[in-house]
Amino acid sequence: MRETSNGHQTKKDSFVLQAGVLAVAGIIVRLIGILYRAPLTHIIGDEGNGYYTHAYNIYTIILLIASYSIPSAMSKVVSQHLALGENKNAMRIVRMAFLYVVVVGGAASLLTWIFAPFLVESRSVPVLRIFTPTIFLSGILGVLRGFFQSLKTMVPTSVSQILEQILNATVSVSAAWLLIRLTTSTDKSFLAMRGAMGSALGTGCGVLIAFIFLAVTLYRYKDRIKASLKPEKEDYHLMDNREVLKVILTVVTPFILSTFIYNFSTSLNQTIYTKIMKLHFGMSEARIATNYGIFAGKAVVLANIPIALASAMSSAIIPSISSAYAAKDLDRTRQQVDTAIRATMLISIPSAIGLAALAQPVTRLLFPQKESLETASLLLMSISITVVFYALSTLTNAVLQGIGKVNTPVHHATAALIVQTFVLVLLLRRFGFGLYSLSMAMIVYSFLMCVLNQIAVRKALSYKQEIIKTFIIPTYAAMLMGTFAHVAYRVIYERVGSSALSLLCAILIAVGIYLILVLRTGGITRDEIRGIPKGAVIEKVLDKTGLLRAAEARFARYERHKKFIEEKRKQRGEAKKQKEEEKRRS
Repeated sequence: MRETSNGHQTKKDSFVLQAGVLAVAGIIVRLIGILYRAPLTHIIGDEGNGYYTHAYNIYTIILLIASYSIPSAMSKVVSQHLALGENKNAMRIVRMAFLYVVVVGGAASLLTWIFAPFLVESRSVPVLRIFTPTIFLSGILGVLRGFFQSLKTMVPTSVSQILEQILNATVSVSAAWLLIRLTTSTDKSFLAMRGAMGSALGTGCGVLIAFIFLAVTLYRYKDRIKASLKPEKEDYHLMDNREVLKVILTVVTPFILSTFIYNFSTSLNQTIYTKIMKLHFGMSEARIATNYGIFAGKAVVLANIPIALASAMSSAIIPSISSAYAAKDLDRTRQQVDTAIRATMLISIPSAIGLAALAQPVTRLLFPQKESLETASLLLMSISITVVFYALSTLTNAVLQGIGKVNTPVHHATAALIVQTFVLVLLLRRFGFGLYSLSMAMIVYSFLMCVLNQIAVRKALSYKQEIIKTFIIPTYAAMLMGTFAHVAYRVIYERVGSSALSLLCAILIAVGIYLILVLRTGGITRDEIRGIPKGAVIEKVLDKTGLLRAAEARFARYERHKKFIEEKRKQRGEAKKQKEEEKRRS
């Protein structure tokens, strides 16, 4: 990583900046997803959401096995070889990865079409079959994204994600409406299924446009990409096709297992919930689909928005950590881990508390169906804490994979999955908690993953997690922020009577309060602000308000206090050793 003469990382090489670019794109994608979900849910209903979600969860699992882990695995392996100047080996890995996803993705698509009736309930079968071409295309798209990420540029990936979601939203709503309008049947469940099929069609169209964009980008800028690579090392071993395939399988397989198990909990929980509700409580398929549509199609969708930052940070951090770890620069590796975790927590913690404080108005704005509003709001409130757990576990997953501990997340995900499955079955059958059993299972799973991964990172890198600035300050600021936001919404709503306007004002007040509190308590520094997108502009604005100078003063006091405590601890340790030495001599 290049540095300026004053020792700061250049903007080009800042993985936090690249993660910020990807995070902004991720948030835009999530917002587009939320905005189109509202009219889509109005068209297909909670029952249609249930059929779509059931098929989508199985599609996701198959995609995980076939190609979902390719971008992360590719960026890790290719970035390592590029960092060492082994450009030919890197390009051979890219070409072999293309062949891998064509074969595996094609086979997965064909098998999904054939075995769809055995994978989902009857009304979700045609929905799943519409997803099958997307499985094939997603693998090729994943290779392209992984290659650009290995170059430590997230802009092509970010733009492709936004284009993908725009077309996805447009086609999903249009196709769902059109398929329902062209159907002569009056059966409500059949109409819901047709609407779900239209939504699935949108997913495939989105992947197609993203693939076309990245392919054109690669073709147009291939010469510039070659010129930007590190000079080719003179003497090194050129891998043959067998060695390249072995590298891909060795790296991709643990990534697949880790990501598969990490995400399999959603599909497993849905299956357990469906079977127990049908066999144990005698609930109909339509009612089960409706209930699960409220949970997965509303509460989970809303909770996933802030996790976009953690996903972006994970994608950005893998090539940087892999390069630093390959160069045996542990100090830089630890510094990058610390920066990534702090940046993620600064956003994830207030997001979780904000969702809990404003759960009902947020749900009312985006999913105004009165019959499910209260249930969806309570479910969102109950799973809001998982935003923090999933964000941290996603990030630490990436760290472990980046330093070569690719099997460790697999073990952790397996252990967490076993525990959460036991909890889910117990809550469903013994206590009859229904949909809230799914919420509790999510909390247990994400918490266990978070704790186990954090312990593994600490052991692998001798990494000591900073607590005050990373967790305590954001939590303190976010709790006050959440209280003010909730009260502000109630007061404004009573006066103006508009839920949307009241929510907007409450969010703006919450953001302002949180920013002031974090700055006043020294939770973020000037250098960290410079590292985020448009950081220079934000820095100038904060300088004019005087908040940044106050933050720097508090941070300086905190650092002096921290240094004082460390020196005292060191003195006590030395005094203790001296006493033990004197005692031993006597």
